[in-house]
Amino acid sequence: MRSITYKLFLASAFVAATFMSVAAKAETTLNVPFSFNVGHNLVPAGTYLVERSGAPWEGFVTLKNIQTSSTFTWALAPGDPAPTDTRVVLRFDEIGQTHLLRSVQYHSMITSQLDESTRSNQQNDLHSREGS
Repeated sequence: MRSITYKLFLASAFVAATFMSVAAKAETTLNVPFSFNVGHNLVPAGTYLVERSGAPWEGFVTLKNIQTSSTFTWALAPGDPAPTDTRVVLRFDEIGQTHLLRSVQYHSMITSQLDESTRSNQQNDLHSREGS
């Protein structure tokens, strides 16, 4: 009986260790050549670290300006990207000269639409722009 309990404990520890290695953080760096809005915050052009954390089927994405340390974090969910997509993409909407961060894609996961106010207010003036 003691042997079965010990083996069960080892199996649980192995599964936990495997899960922790799968849920490890992944990151990439992107250069954004223009300033843009994240919600009501204007952030400068520059180099941004895009970091994914959490389990493979869910998780979070963090966008951090390397120069200013401005940081934003959102939940990720399955969405438009294909399950085999490996890109990291920041999608922007443009209204005149203003760029609004619309979504962040990390491989096959994506945030919900981040610039909700533009959907109903500025449909006719809205242009989509994708940067990666």
